[in-house]
Amino acid sequence: MGLCGLICLWMGLLRVAEAAGLVQSLGRMLSPLLRRLFPSVPKGHPAMGALVMNVSANLLGLGNAATPMGLKAMALLQELNPDKEHASDAMQTLLALNTAAITLMPSMVIALRTAAASEDPAGILGATLLSSSMGMAFALLLDAVLRRRRR
Repeated sequence: MGLCGLICLWMGLLRVAEAAGLVQSLGRMLSPLLRRLFPSVPKGHPAMGALVMNVSANLLGLGNAATPMGLKAMALLQELNPDKEHASDAMQTLLALNTAAITLMPSMVIALRTAAASEDPAGILGATLLSSSMGMAFALLLDAVLRRRRR
C-alpha cells in the first residue's frame, strides 16, 4: 500500500507538469536528442510529448508511471506507421529505450529499500546510474546497428 501512494503521487505530479506546460519545456530541452532518436516523428506531433513524459518518468525511476506514457507514445507512433503489420523504426527504438532506460533517481527502489528498513536506502544511486547508463547505451547502439543491417 505504501508504494501505491508513491506511484499516485508521481503520476499526479506528471499530470500537473503536463498541464503546466513543463512537459513542453522539457520537450524543447530534450528535443535535439529525441529528434536524433526518433527522426520519423514530425515536429510538434503529440507522440513527442508522450515520449518526453515517458523518458522523464524513466529518468526518475518510476517504471510504473512510465508505462502508461510508453503505451500512449506507442499508440501515437502506430498512427504514424505506414505498415500497420510491423513495428516502425521509431517503435523499435522506443522499445529499446524503455527496456534499458537510464535512471537518475531510482525512486521506487529507494522506496522499497526504505520500507524494508534499509540503513542506506539511497546507497544504490551510483551503481544504478552506471549500470542503467551502460545498458541504455548498449540498447541504443544495438538498435542502430540492427536497423542499418536490416536496410
